[in-house]
Amino acid sequence: MKIVSPEEAVAGIRSGDRVYVQCASAAPSALLDALVARAPELRDVDIVHLHIEGPGPHLAPEMAGHFRHTALFIGPNARAAVNEGRADYVPVFLSDVPHLFDAGLLPLDAVLCNVSPPDAHGYCSLGTSVEAMQAAIRAAKTVIAQVNAAMPRTLGESFVHVSQIDYAVEVDIAPYPRPDGEINPVERRIGEFVAELVPDGATLQMGIGAIPTAVANCLRDKHDLGIHTELMTDAIVDLVEAGAVTGLAKERNRGKIVATFMMGTQKLYRFVHDNPMVEMRATDFTNDTHVIRSFSRMTAINSAIAIDLTGQVCADSIGWRLYSGVGGQMDFIRGAALATNGRPIIALPSTAAGGTVSRITPFLAEGAGVVTTRAHVRTVVTEWGVAELFGKSIRERAAALIAIAHPDFRDELTVQARRTHYL
Repeated sequence: MKIVSPEEAVAGIRSGDRVYVQCASAAPSALLDALVARAPELRDVDIVHLHIEGPGPHLAPEMAGHFRHTALFIGPNARAAVNEGRADYVPVFLSDVPHLFDAGLLPLDAVLCNVSPPDAHGYCSLGTSVEAMQAAIRAAKTVIAQVNAAMPRTLGESFVHVSQIDYAVEVDIAPYPRPDGEINPVERRIGEFVAELVPDGATLQMGIGAIPTAVANCLRDKHDLGIHTELMTDAIVDLVEAGAVTGLAKERNRGKIVATFMMGTQKLYRFVHDNPMVEMRATDFTNDTHVIRSFSRMTAINSAIAIDLTGQVCADSIGWRLYSGVGGQMDFIRGAALATNGRPIIALPSTAAGGTVSRITPFLAEGAGVVTTRAHVRTVVTEWGVAELFGKSIRERAAALIAIAHPDFRDELTVQARRTHYL
């Protein structure tokens, strides 16, 4: 491991190279900034990553021609670039991302990562984000690491030996903070409905934002909950501290919180540091349907942009405008459905745009992407109640979804459902 300056670390990246960047709160900002500073001398560098926190300097309009981003999941800082044609989007299940590198489908010239300092045995930890990093490191010709005194040392499938790192830059930069969202009355009511569906001993998958936080707030009186998820947040730490999460009822990884990346505040990052309760694993494990279904009471809680009256879920676009990505929704929805007493849940507010648009629609908008098919969707929750769709006909589904739509839109939805002979 050669310790150099950020400028020296990225000096070997050439025009036309493909570079993978560690995701979420672990985005290696010092390395990205140094690479972007070289923009005048670079053309067509392909920067591949999932969602990253921070400004994403390579995504700025003036970087067009120098860098082109390939998004495996579209974060807020990448939406404009993707929708303006300055970046590309690859629809892919999160469980499949490591395979893209292992199989050579996305050959990598370099990988930029953000790791903890090495321990006495020479092992650095990938800290807050493991996702597809091990596969990327195996595939890349050059591994460039931001060796970060502020990166928590997480355990599990998170270790990189110094012998695997070609260039290292020593920094002391805290992972990006991402507080849980504020909860409004609609989200609180959704949380209450979802919590009623979660039995003691359930294993949970939850994401980030106000609805997962609202659900977590309503689970504090539950017993022996487990966590097997993509994303770990402060809300999960709160459940551990409340005594609700012990992991003791999990059929595998008993007593462990298993995740692939995390975003939160320093409270979260302090909690996970060197904590044997937390096990970080790659997405081809956390999101493997076979693994997910092995938890008998797996409860997967995901959200959506819109759902039509047949049960089709759009979660990655607003019409044709790309918004996020396929991510792990299908991995967990299907895995939970296959579990013995599993519960796959789509939870969403009934309206958008300040109450002027119904998220439950007669049909999806032109160009909308179906992330989760009507055959996969089982339980849908809004602030107006719970609709159970599994085994239901289109007529029964339409009636159930109209019943949990906002009252202001129920008559209109009923009229449209009759026009299409759904009712």
